[in-house]
Amino acid sequence: MKHLIKAIFLGFLICFSHAAVAGSSSAANPVLPAGEVANFANRVQHDLASRGANVAIVARVGRDPALLPDGIQYTHVAFWVYSQITRADGSRGMGYRIYNLYQTQGDLTRSRLVQDSPADFFAGAHKLDAGIIIPDARLQRKLLDVIASPTYAQLHNPSYSVLANPGSRQFQNCTEHTLDVVMAALYDTDDPRQIKANIAAHFTPQRVRLNGLQRLFGPVASQALTTADHGDTVGTATFGSIARFMQTHDLDTATYRITPDRVSRF
Repeated sequence: MKHLIKAIFLGFLICFSHAAVAGSSSAANPVLPAGEVANFANRVQHDLASRGANVAIVARVGRDPALLPDGIQYTHVAFWVYSQITRADGSRGMGYRIYNLYQTQGDLTRSRLVQDSPADFFAGAHKLDAGIIIPDARLQRKLLDVIASPTYAQLHNPSYSVLANPGSRQFQNCTEHTLDVVMAALYDTDDPRQIKANIAAHFTPQRVRLNGLQRLFGPVASQALTTADHGDTVGTATFGSIARFMQTHDLDTATYRITPDRVSRF
């Protein structure tokens, strides 16, 4: 009986960790063929360029969609910035550079800021599906200023939690860092306390429904699954909640998704 209970407990932890893990990491073990990923990445950046986007918020599906919590469609979010790039053959041209917050390999409770390419961004995808927010022209200019300034790195908190509370400074994930940068741009501030106050006043997190056992034993599976920064309910920043915030306040020019066979409204 003890062995049965242990097996059930371990199975519960494994299921919970797979369901909640954010997929905010570079691709160590790609799931999809590299050629398909490269073609899809090029399609996304060509679409953004055709719309004149100098900066966009783009999301990918970094875990099996069937295992994601209700209300969460994407697992990793980053800024795509139209920049001068160096191609594989050494030539220079214009394209998108991706500004990510990734978990640190070997210690998933820590994160770092990493720049990579569109193909690198989608290399860890489980499904070729991109969520896209193109901010309005004014916000794009302000975001570019923040991303190019020391504020972008100063807003990074390396203490990582998959379900980080965006109203707290205790932990951070990729989507919360994205939201912090958006708020810094909107309110012309680099003060983390002011940014968190603005988030509390104007942003509605995505509710994540966890039972007591999940909250209690999640950190046993991984310290990155802690909910220590939450109260009675768990809410985190997601691509969807940022999209709703942007749309509610008329801050976007387009919010949509790209899959291999279509472009559709989000």
